[in-house]
Amino acid sequence: MEFGFDVKSDVMVIPAGTPMTGTLTGGAKGISYTTKYGMVGANALGMPVIVDGINEKGLYVSDLYFPGFASYANVTPETASRAMASYELANWLLGNFGTIDEVKARIGDVILVPTAVEALGAPPPLHFIVRDQSGKSLVIEPLEGKLRIYENPVGVLTNSPTFDWHLTNLRNYIGLTAQNVSSIQLGGNFTLPQFGQGNGMFGLPGDSSPPARFVRAVAYSQTALLAATAADAVLQVFHIMNSFDIPLGSVRDKDGNAVHIDYTVWTSVADLKNLRWYFRTYTDQTIRQIDLRKALGAAGNQVRLISMSSEQPMIDASTILK
Repeated sequence: MEFGFDVKSDVMVIPAGTPMTGTLTGGAKGISYTTKYGMVGANALGMPVIVDGINEKGLYVSDLYFPGFASYANVTPETASRAMASYELANWLLGNFGTIDEVKARIGDVILVPTAVEALGAPPPLHFIVRDQSGKSLVIEPLEGKLRIYENPVGVLTNSPTFDWHLTNLRNYIGLTAQNVSSIQLGGNFTLPQFGQGNGMFGLPGDSSPPARFVRAVAYSQTALLAATAADAVLQVFHIMNSFDIPLGSVRDKDGNAVHIDYTVWTSVADLKNLRWYFRTYTDQTIRQIDLRKALGAAGNQVRLISMSSEQPMIDASTILK
C-alpha cells in the first residue's frame, strides 16, 4: 500500500452472515447481500471495506490504484440494485466466492459506479487482482464503464496502465535471467569478465513506476525458489517485497504549493492454504500474523477491528552474549 499520506488502515474481521449494501452517489443505496464467508484484511480511511485480504475459502483480493484508466458505469434505476462503489468490490468478492471460476461466472452480476470517497474528494480509480488456493489468478479492470476480465498467467499486478499493456511490455525483458554471465570473449583473445554477481538481471528496471515494478515482480516471483515450509515462504515473499519499498522522500508529486510524498504505508503477505494474512508497516517492520480462523472466532458475530498501528522495537543486543 503506497500512498501520499497515512491511510489509517486497521485489520477488519468480517464474519459470515454480515449484511452489506452498495454505496451510490449522494448516499443512495445499491446492491444488498449477506456474506456467505468470513474474511479478514486491511481497510483504508476508516471505511468498512477490505482493500487487501482473504476469506475462509482461501480467496485473495487486492485493490490497486488505476489512475487515468478506470472508467465506471453510470447508475440507472434499472441497474441500481446491482451497483456498488469501486472500493466495495473486494467485500462482495470475498463475501460470496471461494474460487476464480466462481468469480468469473458471477462478475457480470454487478456494476461499479463512480462513488466519491470524502477523504479523496473523488471516486478512487481502482483495478483488482484475485487469486485462489489453486494458484489461478484473475485481473478485473473497469474500462469504458464495463468490467474487463483477464486471466493472469504471471500472477502479479501493479498500477496503470492496463494489464494487457504490462504483459506486452514484458517482451522488452525476455533476455533477463537469474544465471550469472561469467565472461565473454571479444576478438578471439580479449576477455571481459563479470564485475560481480547478478549480471544476468542487468537491465531489470529498479525505479518505483508501475511498469518497472510489474517487471520486477514477475522477475523475482518467477525465479523464487520453492520454500520448504509455509513459514519459509512467508519470509521469502517479504524479502521479495523489500524490493518494492518506497522510502519517504524518494517519490514526490507537486500540486500547486502542496507536495505529496508517496511511501509504503504497509506491506502484506497472504497464505491462502493456511488462511493467514501477515502485515508490517512503515513504522514497524515486525511481521504480524492474523490467523483467519482465530480472528473470526474471537470476533463472534460482529465486525471487529485489529489495530495495525505500532512502533518498531529497537532491541539492545549489546550484552546478549553467546
